[in-house]
Amino acid sequence: MDDQRTLRVVIAEDNYLVREGVRRLLEDSGEIDVVAGTGDAAELLDAVRRFSPDAVLTDIRMPPGHHMEGIEAAREIRAAHPDTGVVVLSQHADESYALALFADGSAGLGYLLKDRIGDLEDLVHALREVRAGGSVIDPQIVDTLVRRRSAAASSPLAALSPRELEVLREMARGRTNAGIEQSLFLSSSTVEKHVNAIFTKLRLPESGVHRRVAAVLAFLQDGGANAPE
Repeated sequence: MDDQRTLRVVIAEDNYLVREGVRRLLEDSGEIDVVAGTGDAAELLDAVRRFSPDAVLTDIRMPPGHHMEGIEAAREIRAAHPDTGVVVLSQHADESYALALFADGSAGLGYLLKDRIGDLEDLVHALREVRAGGSVIDPQIVDTLVRRRSAAASSPLAALSPRELEVLREMARGRTNAGIEQSLFLSSSTVEKHVNAIFTKLRLPESGVHRRVAAVLAFLQDGGANAPE
């Protein structure tokens, strides 16, 4: 778990009012210092080079193309600045966009729907998680992936109890066992039991909290064929 020091963050959003609103929201938390606000991918990359922030919060669509500039910038930032985490905000609930972000690895990356901006606790958690090298994915995207995977013939997800499915969703969101305890109001021993059962039933490799997110996402995407060893 990352420490609770103030995080230095760069924001990328081409709408000035939205950008300044998010800046104000984050800084009012007392946990975030927004060191730069940028309006396009080129400005974002330049700001990251100049300020070496702990994390970046970027819209998925920015000038000039308004397509997936945020995802492309996230990949460049992670490659050139591995100590900087990136959270991509998107209005797209289609899981294909999230999977595109995680195509080359999920470490230090997060994908949240823009609705999550209003949940300051989740937003700050995501920024801290990617800064620590973890991964975060919006629960709505996780639910979509779980439903799709569950519908597949002979899906191992059918072996999970309703409570284990809840724990699986929290794991995919990047929650530690302690975070799952708080979110689902469960004891430490109960969470540990459910996590162990999930890894056993889905035949996932045991791993630390960050790598287990990658394992769960790989399973939900394609049945675990590419789950990390």
